[in-house]
Amino acid sequence: MVSSQRLYLSRIVTRKSHSLASALVTKSQESIPKSVGCSDSGSTCEAHQLFDEIRDLNVISGTAVIGRFVKQSRHVEAIHALKRLLYLGIRPNEFTFGTVIGSSSFSRDVKLGKQLHGFALKIGLASNVFVGSAVLNCYVKLSTLMDARRSFDDTRDPNVISFTNLISGYLKKHEFEEALSLFRTMPERSVVTWNAVIGGFSQTGRNEEAVRTFVDMLREGVVMPNESTFPCTITAISNIASHGGGKSIHACAIKFLGQQYNVFVWNSLISFYSKCGNTEDSVLAFNKLHEQERNIVSWNSMIWGYAHNGRGEEAIAMFEKMIKDTNLKPNSVTLLGVLFACNHTGLIHEGYSYFNKAVNDYDNPNLLQPEHYACMVDMLSRSGHFEEAEKLIKSLPLDPGIGFWKALLGGCKIHSNKRLAELAASKILEMEPRDVSSYVMLSNAYSAVEKWQNVSEIRRKIKETGFKRISGCSWIEVRGQGCVFVNADKSNKQKDEVYRVLSVITQHLIEDLRRLQKVNCLMFNVT
Repeated sequence: MVSSQRLYLSRIVTRKSHSLASALVTKSQESIPKSVGCSDSGSTCEAHQLFDEIRDLNVISGTAVIGRFVKQSRHVEAIHALKRLLYLGIRPNEFTFGTVIGSSSFSRDVKLGKQLHGFALKIGLASNVFVGSAVLNCYVKLSTLMDARRSFDDTRDPNVISFTNLISGYLKKHEFEEALSLFRTMPERSVVTWNAVIGGFSQTGRNEEAVRTFVDMLREGVVMPNESTFPCTITAISNIASHGGGKSIHACAIKFLGQQYNVFVWNSLISFYSKCGNTEDSVLAFNKLHEQERNIVSWNSMIWGYAHNGRGEEAIAMFEKMIKDTNLKPNSVTLLGVLFACNHTGLIHEGYSYFNKAVNDYDNPNLLQPEHYACMVDMLSRSGHFEEAEKLIKSLPLDPGIGFWKALLGGCKIHSNKRLAELAASKILEMEPRDVSSYVMLSNAYSAVEKWQNVSEIRRKIKETGFKRISGCSWIEVRGQGCVFVNADKSNKQKDEVYRVLSVITQHLIEDLRRLQKVNCLMFNVT
C-alpha cells in the first residue's frame, strides 16, 4: 500500500499544477481519523497523537493532516505536525512545504518562513514551483521584494501564480516599472494576472494605466474579462470622471456578463455614475439590484452620490430608507456620507442631529472616527458657528489632528475670522511646518479682512522657504477625450480660445449685472 502511494507521488511530482496537489491531499484524507476535524485548536500535542493513530503513516497522509490544520487556520498545530514528521524520519515533499509555508504567512511569522525556506533549500526542493510559489507569497506579504524576487529567480519554470504574486507585490510597493516588465515577459497570462495589474493600478491612483491595461486585455483577445475585472476598471474610470469611457465599459460588462452580474459590479456602476454627476443612471443601477442583493456598500454609494452632487435631502432620505426598510446597520462610511451631505448643503441642524444620535444611540463604539469629528468642525466653521466648533475641538475624545485645524481654517477664510485663523494656522504649522496649503489658506484669510501687510509677509515666507504650491487643475470630457486645464498654464495649445470664450462669458455677466442694477433702481424709485 505504501509503495504504491509513493509510486503515484513520484509520477505527479514533475507536474506543476496546484490543483493536482490538492487532489492528492484530498484523496489521502480518507486515511485520517475523523478526530482531526473536531479537535480543540488549543492543544498542540494533538498533532502528535493524530500521527500515532494513523496506520502506515507516510509523507502523503502526513501532508494531508498538515493541510487539514492549515485549512482550519490552526497553524500552530500544522507546524507541530511537520516537526512530528521530521522526528519520525519521514522526508517532507514539495507539497508538504508548499502547504506548511502558508502557515508562516497567515501567522505573520517571516522568521519561520525563512527557516522553512532554508530547510527546503537544504534538501533540494526550493526550486520546485509549488514550494517556490509558497515561499514567494510569504516574502511578498511579510518580507522584502528583494527576497521575493530572489525566490522567484530560484524557482524552476515559475508558473502563472508565481508571476501574479510577484507582480502584485511590486504594484503594492509602487514599483510600477518592475511590475510591467515582469508582466510583459510572462509566457501566458490568466484573467487573475490581468485583474491583479488592473486592480493594482486602480488602487494606487494610476487610473489611466488601469483603464489602458483593460483595453489592452480586450485587444489581445486571449483572456476574457470576468466579474472581478469590471469593478476595478469601473472604479478607475470613475476616478477619471470619464462619462463616455465608463459607459463603454458598462456596455462591455453587459456583453461579457449579461445582465445578471454580481453586486460588486453594480456597486461600482452606482458610484461611477454618481461621480460623473449622472444621478439618474446611478439610481437606475441601484434599482436594478434586488432588495436582498443590496449590501451596505450599495446604500453607501447612493448616499455619497447624492452628497457629492449637492443633493443633501435625497441623501438623508436614502439613509432613512435604509434604516427603515432593511436590517443593515450604518457603518462609519454611511455616517460620514450623511454628515458630508448635510455639511455641503447647509443642513446644519440635521447634521448635528445625526452626529448626536451616533454619539448617544448607536451601539457601535467604532462608528465615530476622527474624520467624523473633522467633518462636524468643518460644518460648524463653514456656517460661522465658531464657538460651537471650538467647544467640539476642546471636548474631543482624541487629539485633534491636522485635518481638524484645516477644517477650522477653511471656515475662518469664508467668514473672515482672523483670531481663529491665526490659531488654526499656528497649530497646523506646528504639526507640519512644510504644509504650503496652510500658508495659502492663512494668506487668503488675511486677504478677506484686508490685512495686506500680513499677506505680504506670508507670501515672502513661502518664497524664502522654497515652498511650491501644487497648481489647481480641472478637466472636462469632449467627444470622449479628456481636456485638462491647469491654473496659470501658458503652454496649453488652446489657451487663446479658452481666454476668448472666458472674455465673452465675462462680458455677458457684466451686462446681466448692469441690467439687474437698473431693475433694482427702477423698483427703488417706484417704491
